[in-house]
Amino acid sequence: MRILIIEDEPEVLSYLAKGMREAGHTADTTASGKEGLFLATTENYDVLIVDRMLPELDGLTVIKTIRGAGNTTPALILSALGEVDDRVKGLRSGGDDYLVKPFAFAELLARVEILARRTGNGAQTAETILAAGDLTLNLLSRKITRGSRDIDLQAREFKLLEYLLRHKGQVVTRTMLLEHVWDYHFDPQTNVIDVHISRLRRKIDENAKNPLIHTVRGAGYMIRDE
Repeated sequence: MRILIIEDEPEVLSYLAKGMREAGHTADTTASGKEGLFLATTENYDVLIVDRMLPELDGLTVIKTIRGAGNTTPALILSALGEVDDRVKGLRSGGDDYLVKPFAFAELLARVEILARRTGNGAQTAETILAAGDLTLNLLSRKITRGSRDIDLQAREFKLLEYLLRHKGQVVTRTMLLEHVWDYHFDPQTNVIDVHISRLRRKIDENAKNPLIHTVRGAGYMIRDE
């Protein structure tokens, strides 16, 4: 997926671009509303991420102009303004979604992916059993088994395994794990993920012929069927 990020705060822009690239997407960036408008109308993108308060040309004007040119690329507005009137104004300007700062990257990524694949499907039935190969995790009883073997996990390990299973077959980045499992909205330069993944591997893949948890070098981790 190709994404254009228009954001004038350098740290936020770098954070978003890094997270998107770790998630396997292509991210073009600019801190200028005028340059963002130019890129959005001359290049092909799957989703636009547009900060509301931008120099030279504000985000709502960028989106209005894009829509006026007949461009229907989905746009997610980022803003520190979170009142109902602010959100309504943003959506009426042509935005498809509105996310208030500060935000969790995992939520932003989910919203971007939904915008990109929006098909109008109705709500799906909530899952109660997650599985990969002969590994099953019951969300109601919190029972975990692999084959005929029961597995005991600590609360954090359970949450980590649940997240990996919900993204089975997908690369899960460190940024995603830090935000969803540890609620860190920045990288604290800790090895906590490596330690927990190592413990989880010992419990899940112990004496197993085919491991389920894999490291994707330079990207993150993945759980997949045998």
